[in-house]
Amino acid sequence: MAASLRVALVAGEASGDILGSGLMRALKARHPEVEFIGVGGPRMEAEGLVSMFPMERLAVMGLVEVLGRLPELLRRRKQLIADLTAAKPDVFIGIDAPDFNLGVELKLRQAGIKTVHYVSPSVWAWRQKRVFKIRDACDLMLTLFPFEAQFYTEHQVPVCFVGHPLADDIPLQADRAQARRELGLAEEGAVVALLPGSRGGEVAKLGSLFLDAAERLRALRPELHFVLPCANAERRAQLEQMLAGRNLALTLLDGQSHQALAACDAVLIASGTATLEALLYKRPMVVAYKVAPLTYRILKRLVKSPYVSLPNLLAQRLLVPELIQDAATPDALAQTLAPLIVDGHAQTDGFDQIHRTLRRDASARAADAVLALVGR
Repeated sequence: MAASLRVALVAGEASGDILGSGLMRALKARHPEVEFIGVGGPRMEAEGLVSMFPMERLAVMGLVEVLGRLPELLRRRKQLIADLTAAKPDVFIGIDAPDFNLGVELKLRQAGIKTVHYVSPSVWAWRQKRVFKIRDACDLMLTLFPFEAQFYTEHQVPVCFVGHPLADDIPLQADRAQARRELGLAEEGAVVALLPGSRGGEVAKLGSLFLDAAERLRALRPELHFVLPCANAERRAQLEQMLAGRNLALTLLDGQSHQALAACDAVLIASGTATLEALLYKRPMVVAYKVAPLTYRILKRLVKSPYVSLPNLLAQRLLVPELIQDAATPDALAQTLAPLIVDGHAQTDGFDQIHRTLRRDASARAADAVLALVGR
């Protein structure tokens, strides 16, 4: 019988929870005796993780915004390092959340515990010197994208490109008609999905902007229908307030962002993981983003990459329009998106190529790499 395996994982937000649960499933399929400890969300808990504290405590966005939460984050990290050092797992896997997890990985590695970081931070784009900290902190980097693995190989960091689990889960050809039936939308007529983000701060900055842009689009094309997935009840309440007094043919959805993407003809979307989902559903998009002015000024000086959105980083060219900060006005968003509702093939042909590159059975490859590292 295989010796039991103790795996520690820490995820900091919903996307990490999805990746973590897939990896846990793949590890269980390969190793019958496995125990999971650490921090994760509902999906990881459903796979058997006993979370040491609620994952939400780690989810903070923006450079300026994080300062208010810093004492708590540092306190939690210190406690977590002590608890995990005492628990002596066979391997620690930090899933994304690099500012939190790399510090944990460094201390645990120094204590003789094997460490893996799953999902590369954007070192190729900004704060490139972090690659040396990563080299010290982790025995293995698992990347979702091929251009990241190339960067780590150049910097002598052990790396494995595993592909992206979403590329495995999302079909190469999504059924638009079926998605519309599931959402109770008319099968005829154009539908635009609005995805202003899943966090309160993002929706505060982009929600009204996207709704203003939708009103401009409707003036150009009165038959348009809009769908807007709400990440949770709080986001729904926040958006309902923003919708008050507007005359928009708009359906608010509870979750169901994938159905919204499958059902629509084009997307107005916040920069982030959701842009990858829109790409995998082959839906033409315009990417917008706004952050606190001070955060933007800091980032502008630090960022080395010419693009902010994943589709452009993956294509290594300007495949989708990016309207950032002051460029993101309702008129500009509407004018840029309008032609894509009718014909977005220049984008979607590129999306299909990228989808095929990322479709690698990621969770299985990640599990194999982790087990190889710990000699199981």
